[in-house]
Amino acid sequence: MTAASEPHVAPPLIELPIKTASRGFYDGFIRAVAIPSKVIVSLLIMWAIFFPVRANETLEAANSRIITSFAGWYVYLVAFLMLACFVLALVPQSGRLRIGNAGEKPEFGRFSWFSMLFGAGIGIGMLTYSTGEPLSHFANNPEIIRGAVAAESVEAVRPAYTYTFLHWGFAAWGTYALVGLAIGYVAYRRNLPLTVRSALAPLFGLKLSGLWGHLIDIVAVVATLLGVAVTMGLGVEQFVAGLARLGLGDWLLDSDGSSSALAIMMALLILVGASTLSALSGVGRGIKWLSNLNMVLSALLLALFLIVGSGLYGLRVLGVGLWDYLRTLVPNSLTLFGGGNPIGEALVQWQLDWSVFYWAWWIAFAPFVGMFIARISRGRTIREYVLGVILVPSLMCFMWMAIVGGTAIDLELSGMAEGRILETGISDQLYATLAVLLGPVSTMIASGLVVVLLLTYLITSTDSAILIVNTINGAGESEGSRRRHIIFWGMALALMVGSMLVLGGIDAIRITMIIGALPFSFVVAIMAIAILKAVAYDLRRNRHGVPTTAEAVEDASMGNLPHS
Repeated sequence: MTAASEPHVAPPLIELPIKTASRGFYDGFIRAVAIPSKVIVSLLIMWAIFFPVRANETLEAANSRIITSFAGWYVYLVAFLMLACFVLALVPQSGRLRIGNAGEKPEFGRFSWFSMLFGAGIGIGMLTYSTGEPLSHFANNPEIIRGAVAAESVEAVRPAYTYTFLHWGFAAWGTYALVGLAIGYVAYRRNLPLTVRSALAPLFGLKLSGLWGHLIDIVAVVATLLGVAVTMGLGVEQFVAGLARLGLGDWLLDSDGSSSALAIMMALLILVGASTLSALSGVGRGIKWLSNLNMVLSALLLALFLIVGSGLYGLRVLGVGLWDYLRTLVPNSLTLFGGGNPIGEALVQWQLDWSVFYWAWWIAFAPFVGMFIARISRGRTIREYVLGVILVPSLMCFMWMAIVGGTAIDLELSGMAEGRILETGISDQLYATLAVLLGPVSTMIASGLVVVLLLTYLITSTDSAILIVNTINGAGESEGSRRRHIIFWGMALALMVGSMLVLGGIDAIRITMIIGALPFSFVVAIMAIAILKAVAYDLRRNRHGVPTTAEAVEDASMGNLPHS
């Protein structure tokens, strides 16, 4: 049968009109998205600054209720996102579909593509948690809670890495990949705006041009800012700890070892100022250059641990950890601990503190990282995209955790560290590992490298987030006059992170992010259904000879057919 005799096989929707301002301060922006987003973020900042005690109490109460009630939702949602990505990549017909027009070539080479994926997606957290997470699970994990292994023992290392890899592997990158694919697929194949609402167009069509589309984009903007705020908070604390290690003054730390308010504001002024300047230069210049620099500096630091640290031990941990991770991926991804006795309650609390926090963090980070990945992935096939976005960065994270964290664990197991790494705060553990491993002069040089690397990662993540927020506010347009708005969002991020760190430390930012991630988690679930429908319908169109890209629809002059 021909396409003409199959009226129910219609070409895809290739237009999603979104009204933007044509003049004034918000020229080129969606006022109904940009203004409410700014108001919500401004109210959050003022609440934290002017009512710190009440804000802290409210956050803790809301966090306890939300994270307990929705733990299962987060666990099963992230498992579903991973499954959807691998199904789309591994089914031959869908894996061959291109994120763009037929024969279109990628804008960026693979090295720059991987560099930008890694720098924007997870670099800062990796520096903080490369030692911090393996050491934390080395001291306490579900196997230790059950009494199967002893804390801080040789036997505790394998489960420590099973759970470390669980949190930093396919779950994180599968969430990012799904969101990026859902946005990029319809933006580059169907010529829809590069914005979050477009990802839902396969389900809701032109209804997204109005109020519902505006609400989705507002939720995405707020979630993005809160997710980036957690990353910036972690980075700022480690940045200040590094400056203190370099001997830049006692004023950097309070008496309890945490970052002082003055140090936090100074660090934010430097970091957000540099990020804003980089954001003004755009993706193709500042962000690409910084991402490549990040990769080079990361490789140097990793090489240092391989050569001078416990490289062979780390590689053994990597091999065993990969095997344990892959063989337990399905049950661990679907396990939801239950209470009823002291051991059960301890397991529930561990999962809330670690796995559920991470799933919320990845979801809150997903509109930013997903849109950024979509922006840099045009022209790649679904298979290349999914495998590249999930497998390569996951393996890089595993290498970091195994070699850097493995060195820290080996130093503790051998007695060389004498507890100096385990007993320090998570922001200082990487520097503490270097101090045990190296002499005074070498430690200073290596710590300086970490500080510089943190600075570049922070700048890359923050300027990418600012550009993505402006892209959402601009109905998918990233070009044009955005300078005043770039400066606003840079200042807003600095004030949000600074006020929350002073209010209650990194925990206050974490709690705010978990609460903010919940609304967007429902959007992500719908996005997964939408991309599965979009791909399935395109495969059906291909079988009936119906065009599946905007370019092909226009060439075939079939734009007057009904849309689906």
